[in-house]
Formats: sequence, structure tokens, C-alpha cells
Amino acid sequence: MFSRRRRHSSYDIAPEEIFLDSSNLPVHESSQFEGRIERPLSRVSIFGVGVVFAIVALAFGWRAFDLQVARGATFSEISRDNSLESNPLFAQRGVIYDRTGERLAWNEAQSPDAASSSVPYALRQYIADPGFADLLGFLRYPKQDQNGVWWRDTYTGISGLELQYNTQLSGVNGSTMIETDAHKHVIQQNITTPPQNGEDLHLTIDAQVQAHLYSALVAQAHAQGFRAGAGIIMDVRTGELLAITTFPQYDNQAFTDGDASAIEAANNSSLKPLLDRAVGGLYAPGSIMKTIFAAGALDAGIISPEKQIDSIGAITIPNPYDPTHPTVFHDWTVHGWIDMRTAIAVSSDEYFYTIGGGYGDQKGLGVSGLYKYAQMFGIGSTTGIALPGEQAGVIPSPQWKAVNFPDDPTWRLGDTYHTGIGQYGFQITPIQAVVYASALANGGKLFTPQLLASSTPSYKSVPISDADLEVVREGMRLAVTSTRRDATVTQLNIPGLDIAAKTGTAQIGTHNQYVNSWSIGFWPADNPHYAYAAVLEQGPASETAGAAPALAPFFEWLLENHPEYIN
Repeated sequence: MFSRRRRHSSYDIAPEEIFLDSSNLPVHESSQFEGRIERPLSRVSIFGVGVVFAIVALAFGWRAFDLQVARGATFSEISRDNSLESNPLFAQRGVIYDRTGERLAWNEAQSPDAASSSVPYALRQYIADPGFADLLGFLRYPKQDQNGVWWRDTYTGISGLELQYNTQLSGVNGSTMIETDAHKHVIQQNITTPPQNGEDLHLTIDAQVQAHLYSALVAQAHAQGFRAGAGIIMDVRTGELLAITTFPQYDNQAFTDGDASAIEAANNSSLKPLLDRAVGGLYAPGSIMKTIFAAGALDAGIISPEKQIDSIGAITIPNPYDPTHPTVFHDWTVHGWIDMRTAIAVSSDEYFYTIGGGYGDQKGLGVSGLYKYAQMFGIGSTTGIALPGEQAGVIPSPQWKAVNFPDDPTWRLGDTYHTGIGQYGFQITPIQAVVYASALANGGKLFTPQLLASSTPSYKSVPISDADLEVVREGMRLAVTSTRRDATVTQLNIPGLDIAAKTGTAQIGTHNQYVNSWSIGFWPADNPHYAYAAVLEQGPASETAGAAPALAPFFEWLLENHPEYIN
């Protein structure tokens, strides 16, 4: 009861009921509103603020109505016609130079008054001299769809160096922000990201040397009825390529420019001008393989370089099933008693039948030995050259025959004999030929062919002594300097230029009605600096002249115009 009464008797004290003790009156700062009681806002003030807000809301509402309803269609059309878009700012593609600084591929800005001046990128131009299309390749330009959208916004390399080094040459595009009005007039344009231009390429190629090598080979091919060919020159000390060319060639400028008639003609040609024969053409090598097998026979110790073999014009193998019909393997002529150096110089088939498959008391390398030494010099594998489309080639073997001739899979002695002279199933590329010719010249270094001047030399060593390779080099030099009637490369006995060389004539066709003509070699003979390989493709079997005579006028030109490559 007591607690309930106390709870009921309590009440709030209003401020006016508090009395200040006059003896303890605090001091108030009236300027700070101390000791003053707040007064509530008047209704007039609240009403005034409400009126102001209402006026502002009405103004915004009317403006929105005017823009979106009253004139909405007009402003919607303007909005659609005005545009703000980002466009690529095309990077300049890198320029390709030869070793002397001559431009091989470059960019040309379009003339402001040209019909196509609206295209916002430079056009690609190529050297007009012959012999460069397969090396340089071609590209495709950026492309827009019918609405102006760039669905391909970079240059795209399609073949050759343009493809191989596309990333380095391309650079990185920038971008621009363009604002246009309803009439497609540019209101303003700002670069938002600057482009990064592509890298330039400086090649090891000499443009003049390449063009003249191409012209010499083409002239000989036309004169003698060959359909195609290729030629390469390589520094035997570094692997740098001085020239690499092939024919027939397509028009890479026309391909880049999109010339439909030129593209159709090249694609439909039976001569296959789009094939880069220097790295992708596979050819039976013929007698140029004898240089490898001579070095192999010396390394294997089956013959000395001085031992003589009597070339009587043919090797005859008895037929155990029909003695009246022996198997005869012909030489191209009778050479008489010849040692290894002379056998190389006169290209005796009979000698290399013997050291390849054995005959009489002379042991041969056998098919396994031929395979071993061909592979040792890089045949059957790619060289690593920085060009697309390189082929590895073929070394004949019993396994290869079983796969390719299932109806007659047995490997016979005659298969070994033909393999020993670079025939039968052999397939090599010109780039392989120049690499192993360089290895013969430099003491056994198989260099990776280099096209960029800044490249670091790279090679594999052939495990054959330089003394054995020297015998081969002497035989190749003798092929040029010998006064024998059967010496094979006397056309290259040019005063002032000491060349060592080897020829090869490979029979092809279902009835051996065609030949491929090869020549490989190096110079100077006593201190090699450069090696070469050249092939003329599918000439008439009756034609005795070939790649070596084609090179004679080229070397005479080189001697007169570029002595820096001679000595």
C-alpha cells in the first residue's frame, strides 16, 4: 500500500515551477542564447518553405514533360543520330630491310585526295625486284562490316616473313573517341590510347644478290625446259642466309592488294607458284648425296680415300633364279680406276654403289649405315629455319618401303645401291642441302639457318673428323678444276673465285622421263665462307645441262659487283 501511494503521488516538474536560488544565480551569456527558452517555428515559416518546394517541383516537372512528352520524338531522333564511338587507331606495321638497309616491305600512307583516303591505315608495299614473294609473303588488311564495325582490326600476315613474324611486325593498335552529329560531321575527336608501332626487321639477305640469283636460275630453266627451281646461299660460319629464292613466284603485292584475277591465276596454276620450294619443295637429291656417303664411309673405316675401284661402266649382280638374266646397275660412263676424291669429282655411280651396298671384296655401309649418315647430316628432319611450311624429307629404309610398297615390301640389294647414289625414295629440301653443304665446308657444324641479322648462331656438330671431311672437300674442288673429260662441274672453274662443288641429276617420272638437276658447293675452297644449293625441277631427261651452268653467270656477276662476298 505504501509503495502504491508513493507511485501515485509522483508528478513531473514543469520548468516554470523551478525557482533559482538568488544567492546562487549563475551568470548567463545572453549573446550565446544562455538562459533563454527556445520558441517554436511559426506556421507562416513552414508554409513559406512548402510553397518554395512546390514551385521547384512544378518547374522540374514541366521541364521533364517538355523534353520527354511535348518534344520527346524530336530529341529522341537527335539522340539516335548523334554518336560517340571508339575506333581503332592503327599501328604502323614494322618495315623489313635487307642487310644493306634497302627496304623490302614498307608502309605507304594514302594520298589525301585518293579515292580510298577514308581508309585509316597505311598500305603495304613490297620490293619490285624479282625473287622475294615467297620469302616476304603477303598480308590481309583490317576489315569493316557494312555497318562500319571493325571485325578484323589488325594487319594479318598470311605467308612468308609476314606470317612468321606477324606479332613483332604488327605492334599494338591505339584507339580514338569520335563524336559525330546528326549529319555525321565530326564534332570532336580525341586519342584515348596511342598506338605502339611494330618492330622493324633487319634481314641477313642481300637484295641485289637474291634478285640476281633468281634471274640466273630462271633464265637457265627457261632455256633448258625446267619448270621450277630454288637457290640458297648461306654463310658457313654463322648460318646467316645471304639469299633464298624460289620460282615460279606469285605476285605478293597483288595478293596483298586483293587482286582477284591474280589470286585466281596463282591458285589454279599447275606450277604451284605458292609453294616455297626452298623450304617446302621435296626433291630426289641424286648424286649430291655422294658427298655425305663418302664422309660416312671414311668415318666407318670401310675404305681409305686412296683405295681405287675400277669403274667399268656397270655392276652386274647374278640372278640366282635365272642366271641368264643378271641384274645390272649402270654407271653414267666408264671412269676406270678411281679413288674417292676422283669418284666425287666424276660422280661415279659404280664407286658409290660399291661403298653403299658392297661389291666383291669391298664392304659397303649397308642400308642402316646409309640411313645413319644421311640422318647425321640433317636429312629427314627440319632445319629450324624461321619460315612456314618447311618439310622434313624422307630417307629410304626397309620400314619406309614396307609402308609405301605393301605389295613388294622386301628390301633388296638394288634398293641399297640406288639409295647410295641419292635415288630411290630419297626426298630432301634445298634448305637441307645448303645446311649440309655448309657442314662439309666448315668442319661439321650443322647451323640453323638464320634470316634475322640480330640472331645468335646455333648449330649441331656432326661427329665426323675434319680430316675425313677434308677428303670430301678436295673431291668437290677437283670436280671444278679437273681436266678429265668426265669431271662434272668445270663450268664453275671461274678465275678469281675458287669454288668447290658437286652436281646431282635425279631421274623422276614413271618412266624416268624427267630429271631434277642439283648443284651444291662452297667458296673459297681453301677457307670456306659461303655455301650454296640450287635445284632445277623437272626438266627433260635428255638435258645434260642443269643447275651448275645456270650458276656460272651469277658467280661472274658476284665476282665483279660484290667482291666482299668473294674474299
